Amino acid sequence: MPTQTVLPPLQQVLRRLAMALLVLIATTLIVYFDRDAYNDNVDGSVDLLDAAYYATVTLSTTGYGDITPAGDAARITNIFVITPLRVLFLIILVGTTLEVLTERTRQQVRIHRWRHRTRDHVVVIGYGTKGRHAVATLLAQGVTRDRIVIVDAQGKNAEAAGDDGLVAVTGDATRSETLLKAEVHSAAQVIVAPQRDEAATLITLTARQLNRRATIVAAVREDENVPLLRQSGADTVVTSSSSAGRLLGMSLVSPPVARTLDDLMTIGSGLDLIERPVTPQEVGRSPRESTELVLTIVRDKDVLDFTDPRVGELRKGDRVVTIARAAPHGENGE
Repeated sequence: MPTQTVLPPLQQVLRRLAMALLVLIATTLIVYFDRDAYNDNVDGSVDLLDAAYYATVTLSTTGYGDITPAGDAARITNIFVITPLRVLFLIILVGTTLEVLTERTRQQVRIHRWRHRTRDHVVVIGYGTKGRHAVATLLAQGVTRDRIVIVDAQGKNAEAAGDDGLVAVTGDATRSETLLKAEVHSAAQVIVAPQRDEAATLITLTARQLNRRATIVAAVREDENVPLLRQSGADTVVTSSSSAGRLLGMSLVSPPVARTLDDLMTIGSGLDLIERPVTPQEVGRSPRESTELVLTIVRDKDVLDFTDPRVGELRKGDRVVTIARAAPHGENGE
């Protein structure tokens, strides 16, 4: 639903009104400079106020007839100058109404079509640093832009999301009506990444009430808020402060390990952590025999590391988390 940048309806109306006012002022001055050629049935003379009055009733096609052009020059001016100005005046006023109504109708139709076809998408709540990096990772993993919807209370962030080619909803994500605009009730995944932990809790609770089946991943700053997020309905909770602290400590103790971890978490930079199904060639073989370095095996909702004795041989239906060389740019179709 990204659209090209257009002026807001109020700004369009104000601009058109300014143009209409300029036409009115120009017509008033034309009549006033030739005032001796006009006849006022009230007092016989035409001053500036009379000229403005005549211009107003003439351009609006009211034409009371109390002030009339009496001279040939004034009548010629009315034919070749004031009449075109009258047409221009009406085009400006009528055009403003039609343009605003047309744009509103077009926007409503586009929103309706978007809502009709949007299903199993990803809703990212918060387009700050965490939200933007989450979106970048989703795009690198092959999620298309039309399957990502951004919700942010700050207009500048929503505008930035629109500039990035994403659908954006501006509003308070703790309110149900805002999340309904983002079609949270039909989403497959929800990422909750606001600035404050209390907001993350309320948003998670609201999102879970609207959608019982979606996978919700939430980010918080403090570890003590993790249980509350889980009780609110989050499937996975990421603690940004503790994760950053662990990475800082690792950077001090072993910089190469820290660089490797950062490399693994940055899609497309060198080495990537990927989850994929077991191939037919791998079924019945040990994880160590895979062409890629297998770290964990997902089996029947259990996550087992490659040293777990329960793993044994890879089975059909297993999924593995491996370390693989990042695909060359463009290989994923982007």
